[in-house]
Formats: sequence, C-alpha cells, structure tokens
Amino acid sequence: MKFGVVVFPGTWSDRDMRLALSGVEGAEAIPLWHKERDLNGVDCVILPGGFSYGDYLRTGAIARFSPVLESVVEFAAQGGLVLGSCNGFQVLCEAGLLPGALVRNANLEFRCQWQHIVCERDDTPFTQGIRTGEVLRIPISHGEGNYVADPAALSRLEQNRQVVFRYCDSRGLVEAEANPNGSQHNIAGIVNERGNVLGMMPHPERCADADLGGVDGLRLFAAILRTPAGARMA
Repeated sequence: MKFGVVVFPGTWSDRDMRLALSGVEGAEAIPLWHKERDLNGVDCVILPGGFSYGDYLRTGAIARFSPVLESVVEFAAQGGLVLGSCNGFQVLCEAGLLPGALVRNANLEFRCQWQHIVCERDDTPFTQGIRTGEVLRIPISHGEGNYVADPAALSRLEQNRQVVFRYCDSRGLVEAEANPNGSQHNIAGIVNERGNVLGMMPHPERCADADLGGVDGLRLFAAILRTPAGARMA
C-alpha cells in the first residue's frame, strides 16, 4: 500500500511518519509537498504533526487553503483513506473534513507525555484488529489539543459512533483525571460519518519501535494495510 505524507512549512513529524511506515511490511511512504496537487496515486494520505505555516492565525488555518488540501478533500470525497495526527487533526477540522475544532489546552500547558487511549470502535479501516475497549499507550505532544464542538455536533458524533478513541487511564476508565487537555467527552480521535477520515491528537509514529518505548502505533498502520490497496469506501 502506498502512503502519501503531506509536508507543510513547519511540519516536523513527516520524517518520523515515513520512518515508522518504512518498518511496516507492505507499506511504501512518499512525501507530498504542500504546493503540489498531484497525490501520486497514493492509497492513504497522512497529515502529520508539527506547526503547519507556523500555526499563524490559528492551528491549521493557513494549511487548509494549500493546493494539496484541495486534492486531499477531493480524495476523501471519493472514499480515499485520510489520517491526520496532532496538527493533522487540526487541519482536518479547519478543512471541514471533520467537525469541531482543537483549541488551547484547558490547563494552558503544553503536554508532551505518554497517554492511554481506549478504542471505541473496531470496525474502521484504522482500527481493524484492535478490540473495542482495548487500551493503547500512545504519546501526545500538543498545546492546542482540546477538542470542542457545539452540543448538536457532539450529539451527532456520539449517535453516529464517530468517536474512535477517548483519553482514559491504564485500566481503560474514561474519567476527567485521565484527560490531558480538557477535550469534551474525553475525545482523542474521531472519524467522519463515512469512516474514511480519522483525526487523532496522539502520535502513532512515535510508538512504532520497541526501543523507543512502545509499538502500539504500528497497530493503526497495520489496520490500514488490511484495506485493499486502491480501495474506496462507499
């Protein structure tokens, strides 16, 4: 399967993402420059973490208007797989591919730490092979990871089962003490209604090597690889 990792000015997790994917059998990863519209026939687009365009105005606000995002929006509309991590999640919300927004952490602190999240769905292209209720340990690194949405949007997310990951403790309990940024409903990751676009604040590429502390991130990439190359979701 061919992955395309988008690179904006200020992106810094793109190389980590490509390095992580290089260790996954059957995966090929190429960079996609922000000024280019050609996605080069990729099967999955990844928007990695960092500070796209310096996070001027607000996170993801300028990246949303980049030429490559026009192609990503079209790709998603055709059922292509898109994963946004950290700043990538912020960009997806700004682009309207996911509802809600990411704002300043409630504690006004930048949080860089290992974090437990619980899987809420095992039937998405990104969670195949991960059991519902299973706890993953994946790092976070953000100052604006506080997910917010209006009450109607939150209600739709819950009713449509679009929440894929929630912050929790090591036992899988979803409680305020386990929430590192104040996100509503302890939301750590969501999908669109179609299920082909995932945004999450944790960094799966940072836990893809046992020597660096964990490999739970590899499970998301392995899940994507279970989707036939070139497939589109209805």
